[in-house]
Order: sequence, then structure tokens, then C-alpha cells
Amino acid sequence: MRIDVLTLFPEMFDALNSSLTGRAREKGLYELHCHNIRDYSKDRHKKCDDAPFGGGAGMVMMPQPIHDCICAVDPDHTAKRIYMSPRGKVLNQRFVQELSRERHLLILCGHYEGVDQRVLDMDIDLEVSIGDYVLSGGEIPAMAVIDSVLRYVPDVLGNSESTVDESFSGQLLEYPQYTRPQEFCGIPVPEVLVSGDHAKVDKWRYEQSVEITRKNRPDLLENK
Repeated sequence: MRIDVLTLFPEMFDALNSSLTGRAREKGLYELHCHNIRDYSKDRHKKCDDAPFGGGAGMVMMPQPIHDCICAVDPDHTAKRIYMSPRGKVLNQRFVQELSRERHLLILCGHYEGVDQRVLDMDIDLEVSIGDYVLSGGEIPAMAVIDSVLRYVPDVLGNSESTVDESFSGQLLEYPQYTRPQEFCGIPVPEVLVSGDHAKVDKWRYEQSVEITRKNRPDLLENK
């Protein structure tokens, strides 16, 4: 998989050089290319934003630098082009799996009060949100998309079954996890987990998942 990110702050994506995403990149399991939109500005000061027509607070990212950057990075429109936006389709696990089947993703990170609508209409396939809240820019949401999608890319995870029982893989949240020591601060691991009875373990985990989902996300049970 190839991922191209268009941003005013490419240095933020250095964080992806760590942990799972960093190891996967070192192994050549995916390519990440960050492009500074400012490099494509025709303004002598490399300006990329201006006041909105019609008035209003804040600044809006200009279409020219973004359009030229997209055309340079993906001239034949082979990528699925995404704009990170609070008004977009909300990311969930099923959507993540769909995106993981793409061979090439291009992710545009907005900033300030957003992006000129004309470049979105011309160059973007879909808008994606990571939740019902607003951040100062699209960089953190883009990293969330990249991290979640890469978990489904072959060989990125050491154990391919790791994605099977995670929260949202079905419509239940994940059950509690325990590891050594068997007793910590006077609190023992639930007896069933050390019983060796796999059927009982599976039953306990399912019951725990239902209970946690009922407590934290009852809406998921309503849709079940």
C-alpha cells in the first residue's frame, strides 16, 4: 500500500516512524510520502490561506496550492483521495477495512477554517471524520486513519488474528485482558482464565464483551 499525505505540517507525521507503523515501514510493507502543500504555492511568500468570501472568522486554505499538489502527486487519479473533515463520513471499523483494501490512499489535511470547496469538488473522492468534534487540523485524524488501516495490511501485525477479537470487529467491545503476574496488588486474574477450559474462557469473554458494550456503548447493541 502507498499512502500520500498532503499537509502544511509534514513534520507531525514523524510520529509514524515509531512503534508498529514504523516497523512496518522499515519492512517495506507500505510506503508513506508526506508532501508540504506550501511547496506548491505560487505566492512569493508561499501563502496558502486567505480570508473567506462572505466574511467570517478565520482563514480558508486556497485551492491553487492544494490542486497543484494533488495533480503532482496523483496525476492519473489512481489513489482514493480523502479529505479529513468533521463533516465527513465517520470512520468505523468496517470503513477501516474497506480502506485497507485500497492500493493507494491520498489524504488531504485541512487547517484553519477549512479548504476552498472548489478543490474538494474537483479533486477529492470522499470526506472522512474521526468523530463528532473539531480539531485544529487534519493531521491527527489522518494519523488515526493510517494507523487503523495499516493493521489490516498483510504482515503488519505479528498475529493475523489480532484484529479478529478487537473492539468493533463485530458489534461488541473487547473483553478485559490480563497478563502476569497472576495476582497484582491483591487482585487475582479471573479464575476462568487460568482454568485451561477454552469453552468456558470463550463464554466468559463473550459475556464480558456484552456487559462492557451495554455499559459504554448501548447503541451498538441496539444495532445488533
